[in-house]
This record gives sequence, C-alpha cells and structure tokens, in this order.
Amino acid sequence: MVMSPDLDRAVVLGDEEAARGHLARICFKTGPPALVGVELEWTVHDAADPARPVDRERLREALGRHSPVTLDPTSPADELRRGGAVTVEPGGQVEISARPRSTVGALILATEADVAELRARLDAAGLVLGRSGIDPWRLPRPVVETPRYRAMRCAFDRRGPAGRAMMYSTAGLQVCLDAGEPEHLAQRWAAAHAVGPPLLAAFANADRHAGRRTGWASARMATWLAIDPARTRPVWSPERADEDPVATWTRYALAAPLLCVRGDGPDWTAPPGVTFADWLAGALPRPPTTGDLEYHLSTLFPPVRPRGYLELRYLDTQPGPEWTVPLAVLTALFTDPVTTRDALAAAGPVADRWRAAARCGLAERPLASAAAALFDLALTALPRLGLPEGIHDETDRAIRRHRAAAERGHR
Repeated sequence: MVMSPDLDRAVVLGDEEAARGHLARICFKTGPPALVGVELEWTVHDAADPARPVDRERLREALGRHSPVTLDPTSPADELRRGGAVTVEPGGQVEISARPRSTVGALILATEADVAELRARLDAAGLVLGRSGIDPWRLPRPVVETPRYRAMRCAFDRRGPAGRAMMYSTAGLQVCLDAGEPEHLAQRWAAAHAVGPPLLAAFANADRHAGRRTGWASARMATWLAIDPARTRPVWSPERADEDPVATWTRYALAAPLLCVRGDGPDWTAPPGVTFADWLAGALPRPPTTGDLEYHLSTLFPPVRPRGYLELRYLDTQPGPEWTVPLAVLTALFTDPVTTRDALAAAGPVADRWRAAARCGLAERPLASAAAALFDLALTALPRLGLPEGIHDETDRAIRRHRAAAERGHR
C-alpha cells in the first residue's frame, strides 16, 4: 500500500481551511475493510563479513532492473514478479512494499515469493538480509544521497545523532490496514495505537547496534523516540481518546515543522522551525500546493500514520520468514469490531508505554500481560483469516510461542 502523491499538481492552498479539507479527503478513506498490505525493510550485509560496508554500486548491481531511481537514475525500477516494489533507504536498507491483497493468506504467499526473488538476487552478489531492527555490526553511514535525504540529515543533526542512526541503521516492518467503516474509524484508530506498545515489546529484537549492546530491547524504536517529537510522537493518546481522528491528524500535520522544501536544485533544506501552518500563512516566498502538503505528510513518521489506510509503523523487522507472525496477529485483531474493541480494552492500560516497551520489552510486566491477552485474542480470531492450512498451523504455533514468552515476562 504505497502512497504515491501526485507531487506535480499545482493546486495552490490558499489557507488552513483548504489544507484541512484536502487532508480529510486523502488521509482517511473509509469503507468496508477490503485490503491488507505489508512493507518489509532490512539492513543488507556482506555474507562473509556482516560488518563490512556495502556500497551503492554493489547494491545497484545486485538489484539490477529492480533498482529504484534513487539508486540508479537509468533503472526501469521494475516490480518483483508478484508485484512488490523495491526501494532503498538512505543507509542502503532494502525494502519491499507488497501489493495489497484481499486476504492475508494471499498477501503472505505473494510476498514470500517476492522476498525469495530478492534474496536470490542478493545471494548471487554475496549479500544477505539482516535479521533485526537495527544494524548490529556497523556504525551509521550514508549510502544513498538525494536532496531529500540531505535535508533530513540537516534537520535531524540539530537534535543529535539519533537521526543518522534512524536513517542509516534501522529496519522496520509496517502493516497496512484499511481505515474501516465511518462508524468504526475511531475505534480502529485508537486500537491501532493502543496495541503498539505491547506488540513492540513482544516483537522487539534490536538490542545490539554497531557491535555493542544498547540497553534497549528495541534500539530501532529508541532512535525514533529521540528525534523530532513533532513528527514522530504518537498522534493518538489515551488522554485525547475522544478526539476525532481526522481533526487530530490535521492539527498534528499542520503543526509539524517542514523537513524539506522541494526545489529545482540540490538544496532542499527547510528553514528551521517553520511549520506547514506557517507556510500557509506566508512564511515562504511562494504559497504551498496540494502536492507540497502531500510531500510534507511523507516526512511525518508517527507510530501510526494515516495514508488513506492506517500504516502501523512500530515493529522491528523480523528474522527470516517470521514477519508473517506480527502481520497475522495484527490482521486478526482487526478482523471484526468486537475483536478490535477487546484488543483496545486489553492494551488500554499500557497504551502510552512506548518508551518502556522500547527499553524493557517483555520485562515490563504490564506490557507482557497485555501482549499475552492480545495473543489470546489473535488465536481466537485466527481461523477467520482463512489462511491456507499449512500457513495457519505454522502461524498458530508461532503465536503460541510468543504468547508463552509474554506469559514468562508477566510472571
């Protein structure tokens, strides 16, 4: 479910009311839940020496015709055979954005085929995919440079080194779910956030970075927590549980500082502290357009981001084929309004425990208890996903293993 804003549009936004109307139209597209998507990101390593840097040219040769244009401007950027789009992040992390499917079983089968194709290409080049949410061996270093990435680095450097660690060393797993019917939107929005801390804790696997232990269960999430909170803090919180999701997101988006301002040259650096609302009020020489607003949205990184659908961004990438487990768990928790309501209730007491989840994982007892309850709900709902028999059985066993780990943490 890749958002592809039409950035060439030149519809000028005259004021905040126009911006609010545009955000309401594009960010929450309600209706019967029909599709599920996943985005898988990995660090990439030399197979013989995982601490050895992997440069841009080696990646370009390995990916061939699937290289994104940020890596090779002459590439056709072909999709993988089952429709996955390949991108490369600033530190050389490779990502597959799977084509959304109507069932999670179909999504798993198609994405597994695309992952296998990607692995085969990397294997032929002596490269392998990482197995955790942050690079365990190497210090952060740039591999892909674009005007956007240079502007991001400039903005994040003002707050310290966490921005570079996030850009160059982290890898996440993102699950994409439809926003749902209008009458269920607020509940799905709240639940998507509330289950984040316990599931982050349950699937955290990023405790080592650059050759040392970090003291965090998820050092990947720690980097996100340490960069600009105006673009990374959760949009929803228990204290604002009754607020309308559209209004809350609109306020968040307009109040966030500009990360970059697109232009014809190589320098997209934004003036420090200028928000999109400031731009609407005349802070920059030209007025913003709808394309500028959509690009601004792509520079906001909260744990849950509305992109027409809900993009759940809080999980560490998982080793090997284990990415299917959190995908199935989250899809199961959103199979019907009753299960989603129960998930929200189970996670509610720890819905704001993002830092504790990143720091302690399942060693934090309330988080472990909530995770166990969510796994129970997922196991009950799992048959309704209609997974192929083999995938269902493997997923059931994997969820039970994670539930047992949560139960041990609870004790």
